Amino acid sequence: MQHAGGSPLPPPRPAGHGPAFGWPPAAHPAPQGPPSQGMPPRAPAPVPPGHQPPAPHHPAGPVPVPDATGHVPLPPGGPVAAAGAPPAPAPPDGGTATLAVLLIGPAGAGKTSVAKYWADHRRVPTAHISLDDVREWVRSGFADPQSGWNDNSEAQYRLARRTCGFAARNFLANGISCILDDAVFPDRPVVGLGGWKRHVGPGLLPVVLLPGLDIVLERNAERSGNRRLTDEEVARIHGRMAGWYGSGLPIIDNSQLTIPETAHLLNDLLTRAIASPPPW
Repeated sequence: MQHAGGSPLPPPRPAGHGPAFGWPPAAHPAPQGPPSQGMPPRAPAPVPPGHQPPAPHHPAGPVPVPDATGHVPLPPGGPVAAAGAPPAPAPPDGGTATLAVLLIGPAGAGKTSVAKYWADHRRVPTAHISLDDVREWVRSGFADPQSGWNDNSEAQYRLARRTCGFAARNFLANGISCILDDAVFPDRPVVGLGGWKRHVGPGLLPVVLLPGLDIVLERNAERSGNRRLTDEEVARIHGRMAGWYGSGLPIIDNSQLTIPETAHLLNDLLTRAIASPPPW
């Protein structure tokens, strides 16, 4: 087939090859017409022994090479970002990272209110898991500790903690943060922090919410049902919670703080804890 404009165009050069980088163009054989019908193509003439073909002739003088170092000149007045460089990602913080939080405190500390507010106002999906809510899933046969702490109430608390841990791991596996609240005592490390660490995982971040005793008594008085404790019981629990001082865990005294202010302080503490997790 004859082409109206001569021989077909050669394929485009791959990027980074050819004369743009000062390399001489490759020699192309002169186009040949199609072989005659019924005639085999002509074989190249043999080269006599000891005879070297003449070296290809190159034009005299060096071939100019443009600047191909990738240098990006800076305009006057300040630096510019490298071409095509993506912006550096912002470090994770307590408001955007996917994390699991354990909010510890006595009855009346405001754990549930603060946990709900913090979860409601995060910029990423977050679940609130309340131990008391899960414990009260048991309707018939519910073991109320206020009627006397016994093996049944102890077993139901352990079961509720394991259930909360399963739920937390499931949320985390699907990219949803979670905050759990529980009255964990420092003098029972195996059942308290140790149990939560086994149930949820080593990345769990514990924070203690511990207002003054007068505040806890006042808030407990506003409760009703089986969540309202006697003043003696509240004072005993609050005294045991004081053992968290000196433990190394972050502690928030929210005696004079509103719920939004406490949640904001919790977010700041978690941001620091992500960068330097507390030893526990």
